[in-house]
Amino acid sequence: MIVAVASGKGGTGKTTIATGLAVVAASRLREAGGEAATVTLLDCDVEEPNAHLYLDPRLDSREVVGVPTPIVDEVKCDLCRRCAEVCVYHALAVLGRGVMVFPELCHGCGSCTLNCPKGAISEKMRPTGVIESGTAGAVRFAMGVLNVGEAMAVPVIRQLKSRFAGHDPGSLVILDAPPGTSCPVVETLRESDYVLMVTEPTPFGLHDLTMAVDVARDALGLPVGVVINRDGVGDTKVDEYCQREGIPILMRIPLDRRIAEAGSVGLPLPVALPEYREPFLDLFRLLSREVAP
Repeated sequence: MIVAVASGKGGTGKTTIATGLAVVAASRLREAGGEAATVTLLDCDVEEPNAHLYLDPRLDSREVVGVPTPIVDEVKCDLCRRCAEVCVYHALAVLGRGVMVFPELCHGCGSCTLNCPKGAISEKMRPTGVIESGTAGAVRFAMGVLNVGEAMAVPVIRQLKSRFAGHDPGSLVILDAPPGTSCPVVETLRESDYVLMVTEPTPFGLHDLTMAVDVARDALGLPVGVVINRDGVGDTKVDEYCQREGIPILMRIPLDRRIAEAGSVGLPLPVALPEYREPFLDLFRLLSREVAP
């Protein structure tokens, strides 16, 4: 089961939910004697990952990842311009007597290499980030970290998921998504079994929730449920929207100063406040039921 924890805006509590769910689910599976079942948390917010601050994992692996970028052999190249014609990202340009490559624009799709009639283009990986992995108690953990100055988070997210987000029977993979509704979010949500939207009952929360639901449910065709964080601070319009759209509200977390204090010292919510263990267990059960075939 792959569950993506997302929202239309930052600061709603995605990481609070993702880490709390991971800790409780791993404990529950271990108590049930499911040695073969695992819980994996992937921090896909590669521009500013922070789940490790809650879980304090032991990171024992580090891998450089990147984008395959074209290298042009000037001896073989006859300046036919085919590479520039097929590159939808304008990462190549034929100028005068040579081909200019703009590495920062290249998405690594390989079209130029495939379409070059002279076989004059090869590829070399351009590092754009790293993937770090390890364990945090019973939770397997991995995160992507985009290099400073890089603009494209999607390749790092794609490679993070390809290594750790397998559909193993009985196991749970939690994807802590970036905020918003842009390309990194879409890449994170792809191939998930369920999307857990975290929102708050405010006009901003509702506005961004509707955009995120449009992406996850309407564009990607994924089932969606909602967690309302800071419940009680605003109005009832989020509830009305969910009821109107047939979106289940799976959990409510009240505005509680103690939760903020727990986050400030890097403790998962069910660890800092044990009374939240049962609500997170209920959330895990509801997700298992929602995803069940």
